[in-house]
Amino acid sequence: MDNVRQFSRFADFYPYYLAEHNNSTCKRLHFIGTSLVIFLLAFGIGSGRWSLLWLVPLAGYGFAWAGHFFFEKNRPATFQHPFYSLLGDFVMYRDILLGKVSL
Repeated sequence: MDNVRQFSRFADFYPYYLAEHNNSTCKRLHFIGTSLVIFLLAFGIGSGRWSLLWLVPLAGYGFAWAGHFFFEKNRPATFQHPFYSLLGDFVMYRDILLGKVSL
């Protein structure tokens, strides 16, 4: 049986995504990982050091998955909703910066 929730719009997915991120340590780890992703992309592209770009998924997923497996104790949404989950991470990052999501 497949009991994976399906979403036709990101606006419907995002509340689910936030509900999967209740633990403050998990959210902090997501924030650190996304900050590293942004830095690595900017630095790697800006400096022409393309070899650094292989670190992008390692930084992003490494911190986020550690947060889910060790602190949130749930399965990352990436496995069932990869695109929406990636978008959700950047939207949550923005919402943390704007104070809409608390750490």
